[in-house]
Parts: sequence; C-alpha cells; structure tokens
Amino acid sequence: MEAALSKWRTSEDAHRGALIGPNAILQLLPQIERIGGEARVAQMLAEAGVFEVPDGLHMIPEGDAARLHQVLRRDEPVLAPELAAEAGRGTAEYILAHRIPRPAQWLLKALPAPLAARSLARAISKHAWTFAGSGRFVARGPWRFEIADNPIVHGEHSESPLCQWHAAVFEHLYRVLVHPNVTCREVSCCAMSPNSSCQFELTLARS
Repeated sequence: MEAALSKWRTSEDAHRGALIGPNAILQLLPQIERIGGEARVAQMLAEAGVFEVPDGLHMIPEGDAARLHQVLRRDEPVLAPELAAEAGRGTAEYILAHRIPRPAQWLLKALPAPLAARSLARAISKHAWTFAGSGRFVARGPWRFEIADNPIVHGEHSESPLCQWHAAVFEHLYRVLVHPNVTCREVSCCAMSPNSSCQFELTLARS
C-alpha cells in the first residue's frame, strides 16, 4: 500500500526551495475565466505578476500562486471562497487522475474509513510540498492537518479563514477515497493571527 502511494509525485523540484505545485494556479484560471472571461484571467495574472502560465509539468514559484490567490481575494471578496474551493476540487481531481495509482485508490476505498484515513494522511504528509510550498505541514493524526507559515496567505490579515483551496483539496480526496460524508473545515488560519497556523479539521458524519 505505502509503496503504491509513494508514486504520487509531481516533480523532483520539490526540494529545491520555495516551490509549489502548478495546480495552485492552473485550477484557479478556469474559475476566473468563468466569471470574467479570458480578459479577466489576463488582467489578474498581470496584477499578480505572473507573466507565463505554468505548463503543468514542473513545480512553480510559490510566490506566483500566492499573489494570484491574493489578487482574487482582493478583487472578488464575495466570490473568492467559492472559486478557490472549486479550484481545490479540481486540484484533487488532478491528483486522483494522475498521481495516486488506481490500485491504491481501489484499496483505500475497500478499507474501513479509519484505516483509509490513516493511509491517506500518511501519503498526503509525504507529498505536502505540492500544496504547502515552504509552509510546514504536519498531520495531527488522520483527521487534522496543520500548515504553519502557509505561503498562500502570507502577509494577509482576516477575521475568518482564507484557505478554501486547501480545505477543498483535502475534503475531496477524503470524500472519494475514505468516505463520501467527510467534510473539511479550516478552524484556524495564519491570516487571523501572526501566531496562528492554518489548521484543517476533517469530520466524518455518519448517515
């Protein structure tokens, strides 16, 4: 099981520094286009200082992704949470299609939810650089994740959590591979306090 999940890799660039997976940008672009067309995509990319769309094959500078997410939150404060969540679900779908082998997915789905959650949490921990960048990711058990110094919200201030993209990635992976009734909620965010970390709590609601 662990050997199969270890194939979930994006790029050997993972350990080269402040890089993050390209889906942090690529999955957000269709959502921006949905509300404003190609012109709005070009405008936001320019405002974020992103002058080349990622090719999807390599890790990208985390600052590019962070600035685009921050521009979206600044320019579309009402729609940004929904758009970021849709981008997170798209990122999870990409991971399922390209990064987690089918046999591993079948095995996770066949396991009882607690065992599946434990295995999936270990796999997420091993490959956290794809969505956490230079942030420090820790799995506090199979149902709670933490990212300290999350680069996607670096320097921002908010009274409520901002990491809908991350929460949606975790939630969708767990819903597909662990149990369809899993929800993920960000209970604390770096943007809410300089001493806070981004903490995500996964909950399985029994039907």
